Amino acid sequence: QLQLVESGGGLVQPGGSLRLSCAASGFTLDYYAIGWSRQAPGKEREGVSCISSKGGSTNYADSVKGRFTISRDNAKNTVYPQMNSLKPEDTAVYYCAAEIGYCPAFADFGSWGQGTQVTVSS
Repeated sequence: QLQLVESGGGLVQPGGSLRLSCAASGFTLDYYAIGWSRQAPGKEREGVSCISSKGGSTNYADSVKGRFTISRDNAKNTVYPQMNSLKPEDTAVYYCAAEIGYCPAFADFGSWGQGTQVTVSS
């Protein structure tokens, strides 16, 4: 049973920054790629980013490239998406999931966590 807990969401003004966390419970992240998805109000869930188990490969959706950076600290069993230059359209619930080794297609990840709310508004 793989359990992930998202945290770090909140309210931020446009142009601001926020760092989310995806923490593992019941397993270590060393062997897992971690992906992030989000779902905005009235929209379908979309992939945001992914980082491979060793951190050597990262993927980003076109909508967040250049603004979001995903990193990991396996010693803390945590993955951190750093979100900069936030826009109102980034408002969504953000979720993480794990897959062994490398980043799969977002549809091929296992179940996503409970999510953390990010609201970008002035």
